[in-house]
This record gives sequence, C-alpha cells and structure tokens, in this order.
Amino acid sequence: MKKFYAIVHARTMEFVRDRGTLFWNLLFPLLLIVGFSFAFGGEDDALFKAAVIGEVPESASAFFELSSVEKIISSDTPEDAVSKVRQHQLDMLVNFNEGVFYLNPEASSAEVLRYFAVDMLPGLSEREAAGEPVRYIDWAVPGIIGMNMLFSCMFGVGFVIVRYRKNGVLKRMKATPITPFVFVTAQMGSRFVIALVSSVVIFTGTNLFLHFTMNGSWLLLLLITALAILCMISFGLIFAARIKSEELANGLMNIFSFPMMVFSGVFFSLEGSPELLQKFSKIFPLTHFVDGAREIMIDGAGIIDVLPQFAVLGAMTAAFLLAASLLFRWE
Repeated sequence: MKKFYAIVHARTMEFVRDRGTLFWNLLFPLLLIVGFSFAFGGEDDALFKAAVIGEVPESASAFFELSSVEKIISSDTPEDAVSKVRQHQLDMLVNFNEGVFYLNPEASSAEVLRYFAVDMLPGLSEREAAGEPVRYIDWAVPGIIGMNMLFSCMFGVGFVIVRYRKNGVLKRMKATPITPFVFVTAQMGSRFVIALVSSVVIFTGTNLFLHFTMNGSWLLLLLITALAILCMISFGLIFAARIKSEELANGLMNIFSFPMMVFSGVFFSLEGSPELLQKFSKIFPLTHFVDGAREIMIDGAGIIDVLPQFAVLGAMTAAFLLAASLLFRWE
C-alpha cells in the first residue's frame, strides 16, 4: 500500500502543479455550461414536436402534415411519453391506442395545438399533463460534465502512460519493486480522485447561480458519476497498454471519443432519430452515464430505475480492465 500511495501522490501532484491543465479541466466545462445557459436559456423554437403512439389513421394525417408540427414515432411507454410532455420536452403526445392526446396547459404551444387538434383529431379526447418546464441547461449539464469526465479520464490516464513509456519512465519503473498492477491501479486512483473532485466542483460552482433541476438523490448522482469515471479510466487504459507514440495514442483516442461525444446525447437528444442510431449509441459508456444522470436529476429516478445503467457501466468497467491488464507491457 505504501507503493500505491506513493505513486498516487506523485501523479496527483504532477497534475496539480501543471497549472494550465488544472485550470483547463475546471474552467472549460464551467465556461461551456455558462455559455449554453445564455445561448439556450430563452424560449424553445417555434416548431412543435408531437409524439405518436400507435398507428395514425387517415382521418388524422392532416394534423401531422402541418408545416409547424414535427411527428415523432415514440418508442417510449405511455407513462414516459406523458412525462416528457409534463417536462416540456414534447409539445404534445397523441396516443391512438387509447384515443387520447396530452397537452401541457402551462406550455405556450398548448392553445395553438388544441385549436388544430379539435378539428383534425376527431374522436380523441384531451388529457392534461401539467408541469414546470425543464430548461435546456438542466438537460445539457449531465452531458457537459460527462464530456469533461471522458476527456479527463481517457487522456489523463492513457496519454500520460504513453508519454511515460516514450520517455523511458516505465522502463525505469520496471526495475523497481513496483508491479504493473500496483502502478496501473495507482494511476487509476489518482485520476479517479482528480476527475471526481473536478466534477463535484464544476457542478456545485455552476449550480450556485444557475440552480439546476434536481428531483432525485444527490448520493445516487454521485455514485453513478463515480462508476462512470472508473469506466472511462478503464477505457483509457486500453490505449495506454502498449502504444509508445503519443501521436498514435492521440489519434486513436480521438477516433473513439468524438463519436462518443456526438452520439451519446451530450448536446442534443436522439429522440426521433433512426432506431439503428439509438441502438448504436448504447455501445458507449458515456451514453449510459448521461441517460442515468438525467433520469436522476430531471425525472427523480431511484436506484431501481437506473439499475440498468449501473449494471452496464459496471460490466464495461470489468471488461475494459481485463483487456487493459492482458495487453499492458512496461515497454
């Protein structure tokens, strides 16, 4: 354990003394969150989004041909879709299976959609799904913090170990009593503390003046954040296992990190996108963290509700660690 703590302390102090990296990890996501809050803090676009459950009859097709209404074939359960109307994520839900449509009376779009629905959706009765709006920044903050965790963990572990190997540090470490297991787990421990503290500081600092929506448990949010950090660190270790070139490591990590950032729902929802794309996004650990964190913060989900995200992140962590341990070489 003395060897473990010595390496953790050395790596942590290396990070803290690098003032540029330290402030980049803390200030960049902070500025990004503040910028998004100003850019998207106003009203939503004029385009209405109406989710549909069930087959659309011919008599109702005219309603969805309106240029101002975007039809989304919903794969959610009726309860989840109604919740999105309540949170202003959808302007309307039309459930043809039950013969009802839902509007949020507190939404600015309710009167207009009701006016058209009365004439163009015959036989359907109206239901209310009242609720306060969820701001874009409330929806986006888990993704932004997750993106910062992704780059901090992958590059903070993978890139650093590759640099150690290139500079001969690992070769000298091989001559010491330190085993690869102790060295790698110490690198993980140091980065875990750095990433977790950074995430807590960023979230707390921005929440002081932006007041994010938080309907769930703070402890549960912290737990899924900690597990996601471990998962992303383990993923970064795969790139650090044998690569010696910093340029190659940087290119490979970017190949995986940028699609993860785009298709994990960091900046925009995949709601309404092709089903194949939604399934493809599930291969990324960032997707499961972002989905779980949003469910906790916005929907007030409990441990049972986010258990699938915990299970997937845990399984991915174990698989990444196994792969990294089998591939790791000092030289």
